[in-house]
Amino acid sequence: MLGLPSIPAFCLRPRDLRRGAVLTIAFLTAVGAGAYTGCWDREEGAAATAATAALAGAPAAETPREAGTADREAVARAVAEAVAEGKSGKKAAQEVVSRSGDRWGTVYDQGEYAAFAEGLDGHWTGVGVWAGRAADGMIKVDKVQPGSPAARAGLRAGDRLLSVDGHAVTGLAVTAVVALLRGDAGTPVVLNLSRDGADLTETVRREQLRTEPVTVRQRPDGVTVIKVVSFTRGSGDRVKAAVRAAPPGRGIVLDLRGNPGGLVTEAVTAASAFLDGGLVATYDVRGDQRVLYAAEGGDTTRPLVALVDGGTMSAAELVTGALQDRGRAVAVGSRTFGKGSVQMPTELPDGSVAELTVGTYRTPAGRSLDGAGITPDVPAGEAVEERAVTVLGGLGVGP
Repeated sequence: MLGLPSIPAFCLRPRDLRRGAVLTIAFLTAVGAGAYTGCWDREEGAAATAATAALAGAPAAETPREAGTADREAVARAVAEAVAEGKSGKKAAQEVVSRSGDRWGTVYDQGEYAAFAEGLDGHWTGVGVWAGRAADGMIKVDKVQPGSPAARAGLRAGDRLLSVDGHAVTGLAVTAVVALLRGDAGTPVVLNLSRDGADLTETVRREQLRTEPVTVRQRPDGVTVIKVVSFTRGSGDRVKAAVRAAPPGRGIVLDLRGNPGGLVTEAVTAASAFLDGGLVATYDVRGDQRVLYAAEGGDTTRPLVALVDGGTMSAAELVTGALQDRGRAVAVGSRTFGKGSVQMPTELPDGSVAELTVGTYRTPAGRSLDGAGITPDVPAGEAVEERAVTVLGGLGVGP
């Protein structure tokens, strides 16, 4: 996915934006491949908010804006003034967000936000590239989807993307790069890349793409490995089904490596597969604390290991933190990314959407993961899955 900062925790489809504000807790855009975020549909978000009333009490008074967050009124004013002067409202909003120091703040035009919403269903139109911004500001290919137009053209992880259809992308906002890569299925797009110091040019045709968010396999030793690529719609129920179908008395490896997040409701459903109710996470919106609870009836006895790495982000960290804090899983691997801030999307006067940081979420033990990530219980750099199976053996299952 386009490894870019921010995954929505509440998120409305563009057509729903006028119905009310929504909350986001991180957001990741996939260049030419869709967006996987941590979002809720409005109805689900409203239900979650209502369920927290007893804990949160009366809504807290508006708290002073923290450093590193943008003032939404200031953003809206800048957009209105720019539009009145015949200038770009989106550009004006981006300038205000940039000056605020809100590093996770993002501004979308209507088309970009629509593309983002499409990705939440696990399908999109693009070329099949997962990318992130390198330290030098260039766009770097992190992963290429097998069988995609990008894969057939020979693109590789590590390639640097220089331009799209002649438009230089170095220094552009990731959402702008996404907009360049998107288009109608069947249309060509020219990619200029750099690999090992040599420039390459590839012309690929956009396609309707889809990814399977959850895959399940059973090892010869009887351990079930559930790989969750992202928390798109339906992924939580697939995790639950995989747990129910696992051989009795055998352990499970929940592989969240490289998972950039997704719909928060799906992440909570996935966590519920291993919990019997109780707290999954808390989050705040400008000082007003709210909670997320697991559903009752999950499998609380089967030994469980969660695999994590530096690509485990946002909603995937939320799941790992809940299972770790509640003593339900042993985390194996390397430290996670550390994306735990909360963004609120707001429609602006010109129809664009700004996602601005309003708070953070915490694990059941009260840990804030933003900037810190999750430290695994058992560090492992190589042969991580085998290490996980060894840990399961220590828990009473495995070879």
